[in-house]
Amino acid sequence: MEQPSRLAGTVRPGGRTARVRAAVLEATQDELVERGFHGLTMDQVAVRAGVGKTTVYRRWGSPAGLVVDLMTELADQSVPHADTGALEGDLLANALSVLEALHDGRLGPTLQAMIAAATCDEQAAQGLRAFYSRRIQEWAGAVDLAVKRGELPEGTDGAEVIRAISAPLYYRLVVSREPVTREDAERSVARTLAAARAGAFVSPG
Repeated sequence: MEQPSRLAGTVRPGGRTARVRAAVLEATQDELVERGFHGLTMDQVAVRAGVGKTTVYRRWGSPAGLVVDLMTELADQSVPHADTGALEGDLLANALSVLEALHDGRLGPTLQAMIAAATCDEQAAQGLRAFYSRRIQEWAGAVDLAVKRGELPEGTDGAEVIRAISAPLYYRLVVSREPVTREDAERSVARTLAAARAGAFVSPG
């Protein structure tokens, strides 16, 4: 799920409001990388962004509100799914984009902090679900194209295929705390592709 590691381009037309949001989200990501979610404070984000504390509290309300808006911004900036002309190439592109994100010195810690936030805050959990739902649905389009080309059975659930690609990688990162390698990504693609071709992801009915 390809996303930028830094919030480049967050300043959009809209004057001061857009500039304030960009500065606050940049500061939020900086704080998440350095301190994690449990170390994220509204006051420190305000200081780092050079914005009044009242503005930050009024607009975002809580650290979870900052995280949710940051996830929205990262999702908005992510690029479309790959279209290599073959499903295997598209799935490998997806797996490698996940691998790149997890290894990125800035985005990797940001994602881990977001996941940590979601385990203890329902607002953050809803934001995380929305974030990944957008990315999964985007990449599911590559699977839909493969179905149209006849590479997979009719009725294949593209979103489930994409989840199956990234699930082993996130398990290693978050649960077992093991290194996540290119070999892991390639293995996940091979196994998911074999299962998809066998009809394992065809929706009932």
